[in-house]
Amino acid sequence: MYEQEQVKPYSQTGEKGQQVEQMFDNIAPTYDQLNHRLSWDIDKRWRRKAIQQLAPYKPQRMLDIATGTGDFAILAAQMLRPQQLIGVDISEGMMEVGRKKVAEKKLDGIISFAKEDCLALSYDDNAFDAVTAAFGIRNFADLDKGLHEMCRVLKKDGHLCIVELTTPVTFPMKQLFKIYSHAILPVYGRLISKDTSAYSYLTRSIEAFPQGERMMTILKNAGFREARFQRLTFGICTMYFATK
Repeated sequence: MYEQEQVKPYSQTGEKGQQVEQMFDNIAPTYDQLNHRLSWDIDKRWRRKAIQQLAPYKPQRMLDIATGTGDFAILAAQMLRPQQLIGVDISEGMMEVGRKKVAEKKLDGIISFAKEDCLALSYDDNAFDAVTAAFGIRNFADLDKGLHEMCRVLKKDGHLCIVELTTPVTFPMKQLFKIYSHAILPVYGRLISKDTSAYSYLTRSIEAFPQGERMMTILKNAGFREARFQRLTFGICTMYFATK
């Protein structure tokens, strides 16, 4: 079992899930603007590459975990055209932004949103052809439990695709990213979002999260029979692909 370091947005006391929900409700109005600016819009390429991994399997029923404002769900619906895609999150503030975006793009016949605890999903076993998660699982209070749930609701031979921010491991990007994430990102985040803690938490949560081969072991322990990973943009982001 993975012993998770409990990095929390506001206080080391109190339940992490509640703090994460509060944080994302607070930053929801400016989240998209900041997300794209802070990554120089590279996050859009990361999502597209992840969705391309699922294209050969033509998933018809999909679940997007920690869907936030729905960027990954929208792109997946446009690229893969599943019959149904459900985006789940604990933050109603984030999903409300997502619902408006989905309606504007006339994708509400495919995409729906639901408030769910990702550690205790309400869906049946073997319910989905594909499960996805973009930049959200590092916020889980219990990573093992969250991944077990993702595996449980996935059909046999179904696929999990995760993209998550990670820390680069090679010179000089490792050193440059540390400067950017500690000195620039939190300051810029505070100026735009007005949340003094959210973007310093972002840096801390990235550094505490398991990556690479360590994450492969965690995925297999959660019930996935195959798992692989690929570092993107010098290791700033990592894509994980697993099969149940």
